[in-house]
Amino acid sequence: MGMATTSSLPAISNIFTPFSPPQTHRTLTTRSSLTSQSLTSAKSHLLHLISDQNRGIATQSDPQKLAQITDAIDSIALINPDQITTNNSLSGTWRLLWTTEKEQLFIIKNAGFFGTKAGDVLQVIDVEKRKLNNVITFPPDGVFFVRSDMEIASSQRVNFRFTSAVLRGNEWEFPLPPFGQGWFDSVYLDDDIRVAKDIRGDYLVVDRAPYHWKE
Repeated sequence: MGMATTSSLPAISNIFTPFSPPQTHRTLTTRSSLTSQSLTSAKSHLLHLISDQNRGIATQSDPQKLAQITDAIDSIALINPDQITTNNSLSGTWRLLWTTEKEQLFIIKNAGFFGTKAGDVLQVIDVEKRKLNNVITFPPDGVFFVRSDMEIASSQRVNFRFTSAVLRGNEWEFPLPPFGQGWFDSVYLDDDIRVAKDIRGDYLVVDRAPYHWKE
């Protein structure tokens, strides 16, 4: 945007050259529209890339696809770097679409060894209460979940600390010792999906589940 100059004879200048106010609003509107279009396109591209990846299991043996997906995530993060993603819009039951996190993918992939299968993998966040649950369901009645305390560190970063873990069946419950702490950055968030990177360099793409999970 160019800097405005000050005329030494503004009255005479305005007689011969009609005053035209700077088109600030139009410029901002156009820029916002382009950003919105870019985000929509980048989001669609990302969702297309992960659509056949079995939540990330297929990506583990496909370095080229992994590079395409992570590049798509980085592109989304760059389009709108100042988005605030740690307000109340972060709260909700988020369902795993795709990840690089090896522990989660190992459980999803090998659940059959325990005579079951992995159902929805969730992240349940309550910003107001500063609570976060990581959940893996095993239909019809099994669930493994890890409780965490969380704190808002910045406009996109959440710090968390595991406080307890539980493996639960239909009529039984087995507590496990909690361990670990870390952080994640939600680099994009809208009404449908959230995209995050964490302390270990892992990526996560989740959507808003059509239900609210409770313990």
